[in-house]
Amino acid sequence: MLYLDRPVVPWRGRLWSHLISDVSYAELHAFAEALGAPRRGFDRDHYDLPADRFPMAVWLGARVVPSRDLVRLLRDSGLRRPKHLTRLPGPRVPG
Repeated sequence: MLYLDRPVVPWRGRLWSHLISDVSYAELHAFAEALGAPRRGFDRDHYDLPADRFPMAVWLGARVVPSRDLVRLLRDSGLRRPKHLTRLPGPRVPG
C-alpha cells in the first residue's frame, strides 16, 4: 500500500509531502514513475512529493495519513532507512 502525508513542509517556495510504500521500494518507485516524480525526489525510504502532485497521488490510490504515521508504517514494514544508517563517509554523489 502507498501512503502520503499532506503537503505542509515548506522548501524552496513550495509545499511538500512524503510518499512511502509499506510493501517494497519497487512498488514505491513504480508509483512515483506513474506520477511523473523524478528519481532525484527519492530520499532513503520515501519520495519528497510537491503539492501539485498530491491530488494525482490520491487519485491513483495513495492513502493520506498523518505525518507521524509514516515513520511507524515504514518501521513496521522493515523499510525504514534512518539517516544515521545510510550516510556513507566521503563526498555525496549526485543523482
